Amino acid sequence: MAKDNEGEEKKYGEPAKFDPEFKGPIDNRSCTDILCCLLFIVFIAGFLAVGILAWVHGDPKLLLYPTDSQGNLCGNGAYANKPFLHFFNLLDCASFASVLNGCPTPQVCVETCPTEYWAYAIETTKMNLGQEPDWSKFICVEGVNVGSGAGLTAAQIEQYVKDEKCAAYTVSSKAYGGRCIPSLVETIGETLLDTGASAGNVALTDSSGNNITAGQISAGTAALALVLSAQEVVQEIFTDMVASWYLILGGLGASMVVSFIYIVIMRWIAGVMVWFTIFAVIVLNIFGIYYCYTQYVELENVQGSDLSISEVGFTTNISTYTKLRDTWLGIGIALSVILLIILLILIFLRNRIRIAIALIKESSRAVSNIMSTLLFPLIPWILQLILFAYWGAVALFLASSGQAQFEVQDYNTTNSSTPSNLTGQSCTPSTFDTSAVSSSVQCAFVKYGATSLYYQNLFYLQIFNLFGLFWVMNFIVALGQCTLAGAFASYYWAFTKPKDIPTFPLTASFGRSLRYHLGSLAFGSFIIAVVQIIRVMLEYIDHKLKDSENRAAKFLLKCLKCCFWCLEKLLKFLNKNAYIMIAIYGKNFCVSAKKAFFLIMRNILRVAAVTSVTNFLFLLSKLVVTGAIGTLSFYFFTGRITFAAEYVPNLKYYMVPIIVVVIGAYMVAACFFSVYNMAVDTLFLCFLEDLERNDGSPEKPYYMSKELMGILGKKNRKEGEKEKKGCCGCC
Repeated sequence: MAKDNEGEEKKYGEPAKFDPEFKGPIDNRSCTDILCCLLFIVFIAGFLAVGILAWVHGDPKLLLYPTDSQGNLCGNGAYANKPFLHFFNLLDCASFASVLNGCPTPQVCVETCPTEYWAYAIETTKMNLGQEPDWSKFICVEGVNVGSGAGLTAAQIEQYVKDEKCAAYTVSSKAYGGRCIPSLVETIGETLLDTGASAGNVALTDSSGNNITAGQISAGTAALALVLSAQEVVQEIFTDMVASWYLILGGLGASMVVSFIYIVIMRWIAGVMVWFTIFAVIVLNIFGIYYCYTQYVELENVQGSDLSISEVGFTTNISTYTKLRDTWLGIGIALSVILLIILLILIFLRNRIRIAIALIKESSRAVSNIMSTLLFPLIPWILQLILFAYWGAVALFLASSGQAQFEVQDYNTTNSSTPSNLTGQSCTPSTFDTSAVSSSVQCAFVKYGATSLYYQNLFYLQIFNLFGLFWVMNFIVALGQCTLAGAFASYYWAFTKPKDIPTFPLTASFGRSLRYHLGSLAFGSFIIAVVQIIRVMLEYIDHKLKDSENRAAKFLLKCLKCCFWCLEKLLKFLNKNAYIMIAIYGKNFCVSAKKAFFLIMRNILRVAAVTSVTNFLFLLSKLVVTGAIGTLSFYFFTGRITFAAEYVPNLKYYMVPIIVVVIGAYMVAACFFSVYNMAVDTLFLCFLEDLERNDGSPEKPYYMSKELMGILGKKNRKEGEKEKKGCCGCC
């Protein structure tokens, strides 16, 4: 058996040897992975260059305001008083391709969307009877003068309609995302006939004289209404965010304070706080179950509350689901399952929890001796926030890059004299010669874009920008991990604590990471970024194949997504331990990763037990902070805190700021608790090396604390004292 164990150890490298000169993180080191550092600097320059290009060529207003057929932005500049876009013939919009590429029908900016059903034939009939028509009903393109002083005849009006310079009809509409979309869901059954739509006694017809039916209008606007209604929801959510941004920041600030206090308290009573965290999670779960039960009972006699979620279907009105008993029943069951899992973990893993508590206590001592580590997470957090804001701005400017593109359009398809070689050709409105073509031909706006090399590669620039986000984000994480690892390693390898701890260990570790190991950190973060961009591509392919009937391809794609998810988690774990070795020994990434991997494999059972339990305990701690802030924000934004109700803004979706605060609180808590997580990982890896390097003799004493030595039954022996066998090592 001893030979087998010796063979297993050699399989994963030789155990660390005793070195009397080793006193912690090595100061005499050199730059590592220089080529990777140079490539990273070049990439950063390209990343910034893409941002400059996007800033020069992009215009976010193009995404915020709809554009009419003549390239005017509705609701902006000279058209600020005309914020809505009206479509002449919505039957031409009966496909999602039209939503993406533009509806092939004239579109004009209007002050208000039509509120009634109307047909131009109503007005021409009045004119034929010698009556004055209602000129305000006409919606025409810019440059067409329709009014009492224009002296138009009924025949001229009819020609304008045939040439689609004036709308043939209007229907009662509602604004969705700045576009006028028929209010069919609410009024179609009351105002339109089964065989045809009508306005008064005159049937609605298009510019070619064809009758417009209710089904045609519904089909013509379904795709557009779905996309634009989603856009309207996004805009309403954005409006709620703007109205409550200061309260959201207050919630994030509160989460920072709670996380800081929580960590400070854990310095002295880590064991009590860990058990309190477990108890708090159980209490929050019980409270959640109780709240779901009360809501379920209150809705018992409410009409419509017995409908199932499947019967209600998808709706953008989130509050609809909160009025269903099934919603609260499902949430209650989910919370009950989580509560049961936590109780089972407590029953079967209570001894390993004690081991984890001992490590957390030692980490608490390390943090208490290096207090600056508590504030250090603010640096990578701010850097990540700046990076994310930069990436979002570049993505927005790239998406809005382009110039207005115009093409020749003949809207009168029944009687056209336009040469076939002109239709669809590029044109310029200011120089377009209308005298050479029929009156129904217009130089109309189709999309934003251009033919230059920059515009042809916008998609690839977006991919490059996204990869830049991943690489730099992972680099910031790596820099933070390497810095903290160096500081905590300095604490561990100080034989007499705190006397032997170096001065300013965090600053010294940060300086070593920046001066010597930027290339190694860039190398490790590049590997993670490549896996993440592959996962994004797989998600994109999955989205494209969602309507595919090829089950084998779907199965293979799901397997690939699962494999790359697991690969990313594994690489993050290995990279983290590699950064610890880089911080201690100053070797390049590959050597450090190999050394960390072999050390882990030689102690795989201990690493698996302690890492899993401590990660679970830190997760519970983050959930307590998130749950507390989330509960407080829920009661605040729903107006249930009476003395603060006057400060709650009027919101469309009150759950929006709550969700943002909850997500932000978790991110803030994760940022702060990453300090403890890094301390545990670093100290535990140092602990394993300590066991291999030293044996507790006066010549080779252990550097670990007495409490950590007690976990495995180890101790430092005095001169002449013989070694006693400790526990079996199963701990």
